[in-house]
Amino acid sequence: MSRECMITQKKRMVGNNRSHARNATKRTFEVNIQDTSVYSEILDRKVKIRASAHGLRTLDHKGGIDAYLINTAKTKLHSALRPVKAQIEKVQAKSPA
Repeated sequence: MSRECMITQKKRMVGNNRSHARNATKRTFEVNIQDTSVYSEILDRKVKIRASAHGLRTLDHKGGIDAYLINTAKTKLHSALRPVKAQIEKVQAKSPA
C-alpha cells in the first residue's frame, strides 16, 4: 500500500541531508498518513480512507466527506474514492429533494 494521501494526493518526497561540511546524503520526507474512517451521512456508514493530517483538515473545511466528494470532479479523485462518489450520487438520485 503506497503512502499517499487520498484527499490531497501528497506523496513521499526525496531530498538530501546536509552536514556542516555540505556533504549530501539521500533521505526521504514521509507524509503524515493516518488510516482512519470518516462518517458519510448520505450513505449512513463509515468510509475507510488513508489521509494526511492536512487532508483531514481539508475534509473539515469542505464540510465532510460527502460535500468533498460531491464537489470534486471524478477525474481529480483518488481511484479508491471514485466508487464511493458513485454510491453517493446513486443515493442522492433516489431520494426526493
